Amino acid sequence: MHKFLFKHIDNSGLIVFRIIFGLLCFLEAVGAIFTGWIRRTLIEPEFTFSFIGFEWLQPLPGDWMYVYYAVMGIFGLCIMLGYKYRLSMLMFALMWTTTYLMQKSSYNNHYYLLMLLSFLMVFLPANRYASLDVKLNPSLKRISMPSWCKWVFVLQLFILYTYASAAKFYPDWLDGSVMKILMRSKADFYVVGDLLQQKTVHYILAYGGILFDGLIIPLLLFKKTRKYAFFASIFFHLFNSFIFHIGIFPYMSLAFSLFFFEPKTIKNIFLKQKEYYDADDIIIPKYNTVLISLFSIYFIIQIALPLRHHFFTDDVLWTEEGHRLSWRMMLRAKSGRTFYKVVNAKTEDIIPIKLDDYLTKKQQRGARSKPDIIWQFAQHLKQDFAKKGIPVKVYVNAFVSVNGKATKQLIDPKIDIANETWQHFKHHDWILPSEENEK
Repeated sequence: MHKFLFKHIDNSGLIVFRIIFGLLCFLEAVGAIFTGWIRRTLIEPEFTFSFIGFEWLQPLPGDWMYVYYAVMGIFGLCIMLGYKYRLSMLMFALMWTTTYLMQKSSYNNHYYLLMLLSFLMVFLPANRYASLDVKLNPSLKRISMPSWCKWVFVLQLFILYTYASAAKFYPDWLDGSVMKILMRSKADFYVVGDLLQQKTVHYILAYGGILFDGLIIPLLLFKKTRKYAFFASIFFHLFNSFIFHIGIFPYMSLAFSLFFFEPKTIKNIFLKQKEYYDADDIIIPKYNTVLISLFSIYFIIQIALPLRHHFFTDDVLWTEEGHRLSWRMMLRAKSGRTFYKVVNAKTEDIIPIKLDDYLTKKQQRGARSKPDIIWQFAQHLKQDFAKKGIPVKVYVNAFVSVNGKATKQLIDPKIDIANETWQHFKHHDWILPSEENEK
């Protein structure tokens, strides 16, 4: 294991990845400012639906979130330039994680990936070449890195893509109905809009997604198929960028290819002035046991988290229990009609409320169909009325459709959701069973 993990290899791939990664971090931060994402997601809402347990994380008042993201953008540039690299990387990781946990109305698996990568990059010697750190302190310069610096990326990506592929093996994906729903909103796309509505295309995209996710890492690792897999990656990720508008992440995914091609190829393309490292040194650091232990724990958690939904009652597509942090990407479309009944706990009088008075349109979509957000909104209503000296009970009548199927009641309307406790590791009985679970 020591020979495998601590054998030194040329570090060209990591150096180029750091430059691209920093640039993409910068673009993600400034893009959130100029596209209006910050305004819609963090400024306009009265409050945000944070991850449960992190309710104390709320956006900065006024326009300060613009400043917050501008600072993140500056750290992204510092990462790209390799200036105060570890500090810049750590600060970006902390600031990005804070905003990730702060809101989930715009939940995206790619945001989760960026959080993980940011912390992983803190540990990597990505500033040892072509960086301002080396220019200021030449003794930092290295042309090699331990082999584990490459394999943490490969293993992380293998876990991600394998779970993404496995999650698609369910009827609504296999019969093309999910892809049909996803493509419906793309009908007005120039040139390809009509094509994307064809049933044959839905099947090609559905099964192509399974095959790509399941095979891309092994095919990139195998020299004979690497080039073809790379071209398939270009098509796949550019298609996703054009169709789904998911920001920097298709380009970051393409940048991962740097860890699969031969270092000499990367050096000859991007770092022609760099000396190539071709020795076989094995340098075992004093902290090797700690390093192996930390990464072992990290990857055990990464393997375990996507499996947790199997230990909950009912289907994760219905309950959402165990959905997040599990690489379950674009697997379902949910819609619903939800009614919140607020009752004065003392007088039993019904207090009428309007969702528009509390939530933005984007937040309302989650508050109509996602049990954890429904529960959080009930807690918010309880706290809001408590400030006015009125103890309340909150009952929810929610009717939800998953993947275009018949609408069914999601929440038990007889239970006061506001006075229920959230259980992270246990099914909530106030979520009514899905049709499949009733059979």
